[in-house]
Amino acid sequence: MDDPYAALRTVANNVKAARTRAGLSLDELGRRAQVSKGALVGLEKAQGNPNLATLVRLADTLGVSVSALMEGPAEDRVRVVDADTITPLWTGEHGGEARLMLTTSGPAPVEIWRWRLEPGEEYASHPHQAGVQETVNVTSGRMILVVDGAEHALEAGQTATFSGDAPHAYRGTDTCTLIMTVHLPPGA
Repeated sequence: MDDPYAALRTVANNVKAARTRAGLSLDELGRRAQVSKGALVGLEKAQGNPNLATLVRLADTLGVSVSALMEGPAEDRVRVVDADTITPLWTGEHGGEARLMLTTSGPAPVEIWRWRLEPGEEYASHPHQAGVQETVNVTSGRMILVVDGAEHALEAGQTATFSGDAPHAYRGTDTCTLIMTVHLPPGA
C-alpha cells in the first residue's frame, strides 16, 4: 500500500475483526500478545506505528498471518507484486530491510518475505506459534542464521529450514539478500 494512513486503517480494521472473531477483549489480547492495552486501543483507532515484532505477536496470538492483518480485500485471481511498492516492515541501522511480499491463501498459508541484511545488522525474532516452519534461501552474500542459540553460516545458493517456534535471528555478515518463507500451520 502506498498510503501509510490507508495501510494503518487496514491493519486497525483487521486487528479489531480478528480480535472480535477470537472473542478476546483488548485486555486479554494485550496480555497474550505482550502488547500494552493502550497500544492496542491506539492501533484499533488507526493511530501509532506498530513495528514488525508487534504485528508478529498479534498475528501469532490471533492465529492469523501477518499479511492477513495488513491486506485489504482480495483483488484478482493473479496477484503481481512489485517489491518497490511494498513498505518495509523492518529496517536495519545500516539500510537493510524486510518486506512481506504476500501471503498465499488456503488451509496452510505461506508468507513470502524479501530481506536485505547489511553487515552487522541483526533481526531477532521471538518464537512463533507451534507448527510454524521457516525457510531461508540466500540469493546473494552471506549471513548467520541463529536458531535456539546455535549459529548456522549460510551463503548464496544455500537454503535452510527450521521450526519457527524456537527463538531465532538473522545476522548479516556481508550484504545479503534472501527470500524467507513462513509456513503457517493449517487453520492459521
